[in-house]
Amino acid sequence: MALKQSSPVKQDEKVEMVFTKKNYQLLLISIAIVVVGFILMIGTTGDIYDMRRTLLAPMVVLFGFAFGIYAILKK
Repeated sequence: MALKQSSPVKQDEKVEMVFTKKNYQLLLISIAIVVVGFILMIGTTGDIYDMRRTLLAPMVVLFGFAFGIYAILKK
């Protein structure tokens, strides 16, 4: 019974990565946007139903997630 030997990867063949440096940069920016959104949500003083906590912060977090999806899918 003969076993097939796989050919080794040649040194001059360049392996293309799935994500580029730009994808990783955009992904880090999206993570930072999400973190800013969560920071906007926290707080112990003031009204819990103010505009910052109920409207602005969730919109920032959703924008961060959408930007993360864009960063992953960008070719």
